[in-house]
Amino acid sequence: MRLVSFTPKGAGLPAGSGATGRWLGVLEGDAVVRVERPASMEALLEEWDAGLSLVQGASSGVASSGHATPSSTRYPLDNVTLHPPVAQPPSLRDFYAFEAHVKNARARRGLPVPPEWYELPVFYFSNPGSLVGHGVQVRKPVWTQSLDYELEIACVIGKRARDVSAEDWQSVVAGFTILNDWSARDVQRREMAVGLGPAKGKDFATSLGPALVTLDELEPRRRGDRYDLAMEARVNGTTLSRGNAKDTHWTFGQMIARASQDVYLFPGDVIGSGTVGGGCLLELGQEVHRWLEPGDEVALEIELLGTLTNRIV
Repeated sequence: MRLVSFTPKGAGLPAGSGATGRWLGVLEGDAVVRVERPASMEALLEEWDAGLSLVQGASSGVASSGHATPSSTRYPLDNVTLHPPVAQPPSLRDFYAFEAHVKNARARRGLPVPPEWYELPVFYFSNPGSLVGHGVQVRKPVWTQSLDYELEIACVIGKRARDVSAEDWQSVVAGFTILNDWSARDVQRREMAVGLGPAKGKDFATSLGPALVTLDELEPRRRGDRYDLAMEARVNGTTLSRGNAKDTHWTFGQMIARASQDVYLFPGDVIGSGTVGGGCLLELGQEVHRWLEPGDEVALEIELLGTLTNRIV
């Protein structure tokens, strides 16, 4: 299933949406079917197995009848606002898992890949309070002249777990989505020269969405612990980046094992892959495309996961 958090346009906070002000829905073609139980993505993730059964039942009922049932409502996709599938996760870890990205980005600075990168998957903590959804405008910080996108795939944790083995990663994952790790490269470069970060170079915005796609939808494209999913980034309609999720050096199993070592992962935690090779302007260079400016539209597309689009303002 393709699960979304949404609000009907022009309706304010929907009745029954709870503290989050967002409804849970299933994306079906060009429409979103509201799910009343569980009422929100947060509620679903807290009781993932039982909640998913309820959602599957509601979705199957709509599909078989061809229209919304009395306990569900269908909204045209153009008439809803899509929020991040998880609007404020307990934590947001972004890994550095694609070797091609590491090589390309460091080569731009005249640096080799550190041997430690091949010894263990590394990540940084980003800001879980700055997520934005599909179609939402992203404000360019006034203090950067080097705004960049990053084309990434991410998973969302569906169960509280600790010390997860790399082989058992699927048992704790709710599904996958698209992640755009917006980056202020000039600020990132300065702060990381100190030996810490990235921090302010990354924490102003992270796009997530448009949907949380469950593992069963992706199973035909699974290759061991990787997924054969084409990835593409477009700026103002022009394709700049192409890659594939299967090219990751570190698997999500290895990333989750590392992230959960001696600590708990919680429902709603987001685990990002890091940028696919060639998946950002830093790698491509200014000879291919300038840094992003207000008015630019960035669209990230991953097979079976959809397209995540944002305009810079």
